[in-house]
Amino acid sequence: MSTPRKTPRQQRSQFTFDAILDAAARLFQQHGYAATTTNKVAELAGVSIGTLYHYVPNKDALLYALADRHLREATAALLTETTALRAEAPPLDETVHRLITSVADLHRAQPRMHRLLFEQSPRTPEGLTRLRDLEQRLAAEVAYHLRRLEVAGADPDLDALLFVQAVEAQVHGAVLNPPEGRTADRCLEAVTAFWTRSLADQRATTAPCAAGTPSTSPTPFRTRSGPY
Repeated sequence: MSTPRKTPRQQRSQFTFDAILDAAARLFQQHGYAATTTNKVAELAGVSIGTLYHYVPNKDALLYALADRHLREATAALLTETTALRAEAPPLDETVHRLITSVADLHRAQPRMHRLLFEQSPRTPEGLTRLRDLEQRLAAEVAYHLRRLEVAGADPDLDALLFVQAVEAQVHGAVLNPPEGRTADRCLEAVTAFWTRSLADQRATTAPCAAGTPSTSPTPFRTRSGPY
């Protein structure tokens, strides 16, 4: 599997590598992966083909490096939002809206690039481990808010993980492949409304149990499916 030859450590080397990745991202989005060549990337980046090959052996390695950068940027953006949510402690509807919007913003920023990375970027054990780590960190944040908002079920950690996994899939479909006759915005509104309603129902079904009255209502996380 093709990966970058080296990780830039000096500022000048990082600047050059970033220029190469920016050029690759632009060409991948404009012309597609198949039509993009390393020669075109080097030309747009303003470097020699030898300099490009100093960092990456081929086009696949460029895609791998772009996926790695995207994951790092996504991690920073999402954790910035979860930090703000902890500090501000907004009500349920705003919490759900902001969590889903933060995921949607990552898909909307460069939709063609996001699709390319999702469909064609190489999957390495290291990359998958980092992705799972991010998923677990986000799930821990969601579980914190489930407890804070008193919408935690019998297993809030599991419910939070299912929320993170489902929202990622639903937002991906909403932004990159909305159903015919519906806009991405309409689909995102449906995703937000669904989870807000499901969590509000969770609060309603757990309240009687806290008072000693058994509840027969099903847990929405495990009995309902998303809108797509």
